[in-house]
Amino acid sequence: MNRFGRHWINANLGMKLERRQARVFISENGGNWSMGRRQLVCLGRVLLKKSKILVLDEATASVDTATDNHIQTTLKDHFDCTVITITHRITSVLDSDMVLLLNQGVIEEYDSPASLLENKFSSFAQLVAEYTMGSE
Repeated sequence: MNRFGRHWINANLGMKLERRQARVFISENGGNWSMGRRQLVCLGRVLLKKSKILVLDEATASVDTATDNHIQTTLKDHFDCTVITITHRITSVLDSDMVLLLNQGVIEEYDSPASLLENKFSSFAQLVAEYTMGSE
């Protein structure tokens, strides 16, 4: 069996769920699970592959902010891989090494979040300010 093939991943995930006594019936395509739960299982399966590059395209869009923060912290602290995060959730990228901001498909800004936040004319800084005001 291929160590990183689909069968290995399913078996490994099943064993881990069993150890946590989390084995439950899952209908085909996860129809009886929430979208957030499905996203978390998909993310877990991807992490088991131990890839060097991980592309997350709205991977945490259906989970709450606290879970998203936990996922981002876990990825940064426990997985030695490059993570490319595509998101509309500002908090998902505040701790990133670099931010690339697209506007209508064109690169508008590219720098560290700290550098972008220091510039009050930065579009990223303005987005963070709007997000912060909206969440108060």
